[in-house]
Amino acid sequence: MMALYNTVQLIHAESRAGLSETVKQGIFMTIEEQQNSPLHGLSAEAMMTELVEFYGWEILHAAIGLKCFKINPTISSCLTFLKKTEWARHKVENFYLYRFKGMPKARDEQFDLNPRERGFANGVTPREPIPLTFEMIEQMKAQSEKAKRSRY
Repeated sequence: MMALYNTVQLIHAESRAGLSETVKQGIFMTIEEQQNSPLHGLSAEAMMTELVEFYGWEILHAAIGLKCFKINPTISSCLTFLKKTEWARHKVENFYLYRFKGMPKARDEQFDLNPRERGFANGVTPREPIPLTFEMIEQMKAQSEKAKRSRY
């Protein structure tokens, strides 16, 4: 069976004249892969609500490091910030996918894609969220920093 591709999800609103880098590179996500993503059809509000209900603002701030999680945090103010700030939205979506839902890390060809453009093979299902403590977050940050230093 020929796989159907959903290029609409992959074409960025970069310019009306050209195609996005994703389409130029020929990286397409099948409909099954797109539908298997925990972010598929999930609004930013629903994502933030899930994260806040499970972790709370303090843990989110410690884990992700966004000021909107520390200074008078509300779902509404965070959504406003995330809508205006693409890098912050990607950071929260990555946290949601890989820490909260426990999905496998991006494959090489999908590594440079935005989180909502990544797909997951059929049969890969989200895991139960992992409770985080401040100590665990500090350990993860130290391990990440150590790994970064060893690469250079």
